[in-house]
Amino acid sequence: MRLTRRRLLASLALLGPAAAHANIAAPIRIAFLGIGHSHFKDKLRIIQQSRDFTLVGLCEDNPEIRKHGPSGARWISRQELLRDADAVVVEGDVRDLASDAWFALRGGKHVHIEKPPAATQHQFDRLLKESKSQDRVLQVGYMWRYHPGFNRAIEAASKGWLGEVFLVRATMNTHISDGQRAAWGRFRGGAMFEQGSHLVDVVVRLLGRPGKVTPFLQRRRSDPLADNTLAVLEYQRALAILTSAPLQPNAGSHRFLEICGTKGTLRIQPIEPPSMEIDLSAAAGPYSKGRQTIELPTYQRHLDEFVAFARAIRKEEELRPGLDLERTVHETLMRCCGERR
Repeated sequence: MRLTRRRLLASLALLGPAAAHANIAAPIRIAFLGIGHSHFKDKLRIIQQSRDFTLVGLCEDNPEIRKHGPSGARWISRQELLRDADAVVVEGDVRDLASDAWFALRGGKHVHIEKPPAATQHQFDRLLKESKSQDRVLQVGYMWRYHPGFNRAIEAASKGWLGEVFLVRATMNTHISDGQRAAWGRFRGGAMFEQGSHLVDVVVRLLGRPGKVTPFLQRRRSDPLADNTLAVLEYQRALAILTSAPLQPNAGSHRFLEICGTKGTLRIQPIEPPSMEIDLSAAAGPYSKGRQTIELPTYQRHLDEFVAFARAIRKEEELRPGLDLERTVHETLMRCCGERR
């Protein structure tokens, strides 16, 4: 039996707390390239608290953004990043994500890239090609890939506990400032590109590549932002309806995922903190007949994805989803944003 890091930790745990927390592998040297994304602070905190990583510094080309960076930060240049880091977290402006990730991959670094990873399919395909060529891990930071409710929903559907899935509905709304509207308006797809991407990710992981995608990208103001968006994904025997609009105050509790099957329905609302209800015509898997609320574990964004990132870098465990599914997710997102295949 191969002695993986996980098995070694389990063995050390039997010897007592001190041994279980021994330094069994050198931390992975990691740096941030860009700090302008709204998820930067949460990811920085996770890296700083992680036993898997040691932070070598922050790289930010924009001096105005650096002014608002964390106090006591170690600022490094791109050259220092390439010299000192083994892995890079790309957390800059969305329009710079693909070029920054390509820079890091070309430099032989493992890359965690913020979502959505690229504004076009061509840009993303270039990242995939470079990742394979360099044999480097490329992880896209869709924050709900390790969400306990989403993953139980995918499990219930894939194992047939809901019967044949015929409809998926999901909504992710928010409320943004005029400044954010200008930033989001740079991208075709607008709200569907920026936040609807999370919904596209879970639907593709659930149902795969859709046969047809019909986007509805409404602009309610005179600015370029598509701020009232909907996409219909058509499968041979199912439909998915996804909506995203940055127009709704206090939108967090309204966000939901619903899966309807011929034997039952599963609904997650709110998504954070996770709350899940399932209603079955007959007992299936761990669930009983009828309507029931399922207790879910506490969920912290980004935590499990960086654990998986470290394991993939150390070749302890393959990163999921793989690059082929990553491409399908992005291709589908581009179709939801009006890009033709």
